[in-house]
Amino acid sequence: MTKPDSPKKHGHAAGIGREGEHPYGDLGQIIILLVFLAIWILDSFVFRFSTFLSPHVPLYLRLILVGLILVLAAYLVRSGHRVVSDEVLSSPRLITDGAFSRVRHPLYLAALLFYLFLIVMTLSLISLLLFMGIFIFYNGIAAYEEKFLEKKFGQDYSDYRKKVSRWIPRL
Repeated sequence: MTKPDSPKKHGHAAGIGREGEHPYGDLGQIIILLVFLAIWILDSFVFRFSTFLSPHVPLYLRLILVGLILVLAAYLVRSGHRVVSDEVLSSPRLITDGAFSRVRHPLYLAALLFYLFLIVMTLSLISLLLFMGIFIFYNGIAAYEEKFLEKKFGQDYSDYRKKVSRWIPRL
């Protein structure tokens, strides 16, 4: 007999993430973050292999750009977490409000914006190349989750996908 709060019921069995999440999404995100930070720090502050553009782009321009990036990332995190946290307490439904009305993966987009923030601050080209791989990873886990949501919510999710972009917020 399965207990009501058993991990298996909620999709937490060994090797399986929360319902609908990629099984290696969380671990992958942690590993990618640690690798990125190590490379970014080494390139930006120690070896400076690919930060040669930094002296040619005024700091005030980079600060304006990272300010905009941080405001957007903060909105996505705040709105995305609020909606998801509220949803945990109520009955499961397709979430289409808050940040989810602008982009299908606001929390993943906020994470990507964090990486972009660091890249813009030091203009590390090696980090920019690594960012491309990070984007491919996030796009893969987003696609995985979307397949699950398509099965779970059917036509409602198909209609949502047609209206809301995966990555580029619609205003």
